[in-house]
Amino acid sequence: MNAHRLRIAVAVCAAAVGATALAGCGSDSGGGAEEHRSRGAIKVGLLLPETETARYERFDRPLIEKKVDRMTFGKGKVVYANAEGDAARQDSQVDEMIAAKVDVLIVDPVNAKSVAGAVKRAKDAGIPVIAYDRLAEGPVDVYTSFDNEDVGKVQGQGLLDALGAKAGSGRIVMVNGAVTDPNAAAFKSGARSVLDGKVTVGKEYDTADWKPENAKAHMESAIAALGKEGIVGVYSANDGMAGGIISALKAAGVSPLPPVTGQDAELAGVQRILLGEQYMSVYKPYVAEASAAAELAVLLAEGQKFDGMINQMVGSAGGRRVPAVLVPGISVTRDTVQSTVVSDGIYTVDEICTTPRLKAACAEIGLE
Repeated sequence: MNAHRLRIAVAVCAAAVGATALAGCGSDSGGGAEEHRSRGAIKVGLLLPETETARYERFDRPLIEKKVDRMTFGKGKVVYANAEGDAARQDSQVDEMIAAKVDVLIVDPVNAKSVAGAVKRAKDAGIPVIAYDRLAEGPVDVYTSFDNEDVGKVQGQGLLDALGAKAGSGRIVMVNGAVTDPNAAAFKSGARSVLDGKVTVGKEYDTADWKPENAKAHMESAIAALGKEGIVGVYSANDGMAGGIISALKAAGVSPLPPVTGQDAELAGVQRILLGEQYMSVYKPYVAEASAAAELAVLLAEGQKFDGMINQMVGSAGGRRVPAVLVPGISVTRDTVQSTVVSDGIYTVDEICTTPRLKAACAEIGLE
């Protein structure tokens, strides 16, 4: 195990308390604590929110399916649906999962508030509910995600590092995520805890549905208001929006581009980082998050205890405290692409270095 992988394993394993560790710390990574194994033909419902963000279909879904299959010796089944960004569709999908008599439901909500009624219907039908990646409102049993406040802090610190002496002499633009996503508020809070008092925020926006085109429109508005010379940096809450923001900056003739943050270590984001168009992203070890959700699902489906996996209690709407498994994120810059997403097998060099410009950029940092 290389040094970077060891840092991730230590961080995640240290967060898990008791005998049942995160699956990423067990046999999925070549050794560690023993995981629960099921011999039952359980049925796990999996509802993901959208496909705008590449991670859901590329990582989350196949990782959860693989883990459930392995833990149940091939007898477990994952029933899957994606809401394509439509909260009403996801509400109906919950009802379909209830009708299909799933034993447990993993739901990553399109709208954390509006899904509460559907979560209650599932619970009333005797189906345990795991909130995945975003904390759904309603009587969820457990939540697994990344430490979202910490992700925001990593983003904020990345922007400060990139700005250096410019931090106190210009204005930044903050392009946050969707107000319907509680994670967006956590990212913003974490970033603000680092940035407040050290930078001046010239313009700030919340972005409907996390859509890149909406982020692009926000950036166009900010450039019109502040002037293309008046922006020293941009806080973007994720990589997809960073793409829209950078497109707007280029179209306005802003050169050199100011540092732009991101999140999710999407392939396009990593490529922009290598080209010097985006300063950083946050790599979130999806294997650990997805493995935790799958293991929790198997335990809940069988009525087993999951206390040993919990590393935090988080507050939800209505004042409930929800047991949670939270995983830390890691900064990705041009200097750390090799030691993060390449070393962990998220992307191959061939997948990243696809054009002459990218091949040249990869060669500059020894990524060959």
